[in-house]
Amino acid sequence: MAHPFHLAINVTDLDAARAFYGGLLGGVEGRSTETWVDFDFFGHQLSLHLGTPFATEATGKVGDHMVPMPHFGVVLPLSDWQRVAGRLSAAEVDFVIPPSVRFECEPGEQWTMFFRDPSGNPLELKGFAEMDAVFAA
Repeated sequence: MAHPFHLAINVTDLDAARAFYGGLLGGVEGRSTETWVDFDFFGHQLSLHLGTPFATEATGKVGDHMVPMPHFGVVLPLSDWQRVAGRLSAAEVDFVIPPSVRFECEPGEQWTMFFRDPSGNPLELKGFAEMDAVFAA
């Protein structure tokens, strides 16, 4: 990956965020202060700052589902996605949309799951069997 993204969002509790992004999702903690913490989020820089999380609403229609907007996430090779889905399921995460496939047998076939972090921030993780299909039309 030539250019990782940087995303900074608000969370309400840094300890809960550390347990979720570090412990459950496997992110590696980087720099921090008393008011923020950075994570290596699947190769991207995620900065979590104490504050009020952004408002979200289920206004994004994808297939038969209304998804929370805005949201963020990451695209993973399918085997990595399956490992994370297994960890989240074992931890009994309350899924907005449970792990499932969409656009099956179509260009851009993908596995997806939506869930929220402890502060209510919505995340989507996508898995692709072929990473070159991410932008397939």
